[in-house]
Amino acid sequence: MKFKKIEIIGIILLIFGIIYIIKIKIDESNNMDLMLETNTNEIIASSNNEEKTIIKVHIDGQIKNRGVVELEEGSRLVDAIEKSGGLTEEADTSNINLADILQDGEKVYIYSKQEVEELKSIGKLNEEIDNTTKKDNKININTATQAELEEITGIGPSLAQKIIEYRESNGKFKDIEELKNVSGIGDKKFESMKSQITI
Repeated sequence: MKFKKIEIIGIILLIFGIIYIIKIKIDESNNMDLMLETNTNEIIASSNNEEKTIIKVHIDGQIKNRGVVELEEGSRLVDAIEKSGGLTEEADTSNINLADILQDGEKVYIYSKQEVEELKSIGKLNEEIDNTTKKDNKININTATQAELEEITGIGPSLAQKIIEYRESNGKFKDIEELKNVSGIGDKKFESMKSQITI
């Protein structure tokens, strides 16, 4: 049976129509994939570009590059030392806490072995070290060691450890009243110690 010319043209048009529809579907699928990829990239970029709080810390003494370094909030002393090029061979870290969480505007001094020996010889080492944890004879609850925290009225070994654990989990105390968030420190205990502490 022979097809008429008009029927052949119709079949050709039908074939082209089907091809055209398939092409549209493929393009839509590709566009959808592209949109999904774009949205995913935007989400990742947005997540990566979230503003991080930057602090500035002055680090001096026995480090390779003295001066002010910029760090992310929550960084530790070891991070500042690393960013400053590391310690010199003469550095003595026996009396500092490398895991200490730093705060904006803080100054850290790394003593040399000779300086430590000289301070020990004149009985001034503890006094110099205390300058980093005490202000106006108050104990800085953000930087104090466990032994120093135990000097505070009402703070024993167990509670001092809880303060350090809280500090490590939540970052430095924003104000001294935040100390009441530590389990075991209520209003009454806080009142008895607040004149002895600072941040």
